[in-house]
Order: sequence, then structure tokens, then C-alpha cells
Amino acid sequence: MSGSERDERGSALVEVTWLSLLLLVPLLYVLLGVFEVQRASYGVSGAARAAARAYSLAPDEGSAPARARAAAAVALRDQDVDVADVAMTVRCEPQPGNCLAPGSAITVLLRHQVRLPLAPDALGAQAPSFRVEADHTVVYGEFREDR
Repeated sequence: MSGSERDERGSALVEVTWLSLLLLVPLLYVLLGVFEVQRASYGVSGAARAAARAYSLAPDEGSAPARARAAAAVALRDQDVDVADVAMTVRCEPQPGNCLAPGSAITVLLRHQVRLPLAPDALGAQAPSFRVEADHTVVYGEFREDR
């Protein structure tokens, strides 16, 4: 064996270790980002469904928005999504002012910006994020009592 061959002994272990670290860290970051977006997606989807159902079951038009927000908040907290960061919009067709009229369709739309994990605050408002949206429509039955 020459002297140069003896110097190379054991370097494969070092190379494999460094390559593993260099590839593993970005992979873990991507997985954390995917899990964060998926969690927010589940939360927003469940919250839209719960809010639309709560709105349609409200006893009157005045208490319906508060009931919808409360139902959405419970579903969002289940997935550990900050309720304050979620925007909720309620639309009613065919009469926008009377959602609890027979034949109305109540649509709840929720929007949420999901910041990527470990993004530094130095990036400010332009921090990398994904927008997650969900909507759910509940039809207030044609043969139900007008509220």
C-alpha cells in the first residue's frame, strides 16, 4: 500500500455524514412547511363547515354571525390556528340581507396566510407565506320557517 491510499482511509464516513446533514436539513424544513400548511388547511376547512352550519341553525339573523364566528373559532383552535389571523366572509343568495329565508344559500369563506416555520421576523410583512382558503355552502331549506 502506498502512503496516499492510507491517508484516504475513513474519509468516506466523513463525506457521507456531511452529505447526509446537507441533504437532511433542507428536507426537514420542507416537511415542517408542508405540515404547517396542511394543519392550517384542515383547520380552515373544518371551520368553514362549522361556521356555515352554525349560521344556518341560528335562531335569528342578529345572532347568526356571532354563532358562526364562535363555531369557526372552536374548529380553528382544534388545529392550533390563531383565530385572529383568519378572515371570515358570509354571503347569502338570493337575498343578501336575509340569510335565514327559505331557499337561501349561506356561503362562508375563510382566508388565512400561513407563514413558513422558522422564517425570521426581520423579513417583516413580506415573510414567505401560503394563502389557505376554504368555503362551505349550506342551503336553508325551501320548506323551513322564515326567521
